[in-house]
Amino acid sequence: MSDTSAEAPAAFRPQVRSITREDLRASLSLGWADFRKAPAFGLFFSAVYVLGGLAMVYILLATGKSWATLPIIVGFPLIGPFAAVGLYEVSRRLQTGEPLDWGAVLGVVVAEKNRQMPSIAAVILIFFLFWNFLAHMIFALFLGLAVMTNITSSFAVFLTPNGLLMLLVGSAVGGVLAFILYAITVVSLPLLLDKEVDFVTAMITSFSAVTENLQVMLVWGVLVAALLVIGMIPAFVGLLVVLPLLGHATWHLYQRLITEA
Repeated sequence: MSDTSAEAPAAFRPQVRSITREDLRASLSLGWADFRKAPAFGLFFSAVYVLGGLAMVYILLATGKSWATLPIIVGFPLIGPFAAVGLYEVSRRLQTGEPLDWGAVLGVVVAEKNRQMPSIAAVILIFFLFWNFLAHMIFALFLGLAVMTNITSSFAVFLTPNGLLMLLVGSAVGGVLAFILYAITVVSLPLLLDKEVDFVTAMITSFSAVTENLQVMLVWGVLVAALLVIGMIPAFVGLLVVLPLLGHATWHLYQRLITEA
């Protein structure tokens, strides 16, 4: 008979809890408190994201593909949750009382490459690339035969019937993809950092958390999107504050949503 004391601990079995809008307010409050306690970490992780966004836009403009800037700017925030992994770790350490040491925090982020994080990062990247592919296709479908206009100097092409229809279809397609990506990542990323679960289980759990709390989580999604857009308007600079706030808040929201079965 085997010694059960030597066996590996049972796998974490996530269970979704019901939340209310009060949980959203509480999570934002706790997220802001975490940012104030460790502002250097928040600014560091958000700066990486902001500089990456500016670099992408610069490359697009420098290569003359300015018409693709709009879908890139809209699609880039979709990879924001992955950039928040370091913020989740900071919030976790603030809760547990572990030291906020740069080497330790960055070490945890780097160590994620040997866990499930690269797999879900690949899923996020596929969504990002697929959205840009669809944006190209939608643009070509509705405006490919029209006289090319430099949209950086004239937006008249968007006011044509085809232009308006393109915006409508593009927004609908982008909205569906954004919701799916939001639903499978809003909980899965902090869950992967916190527990030893596979990325498929994490995504399924995240999707269940959103669908079982659909009204509240839609409010959260709209709030996140609105804050990201506001943060992007002044050349992405506002994201230096918005991203840490949302990253820390998402950690606390995750803890309110998920418990062990």
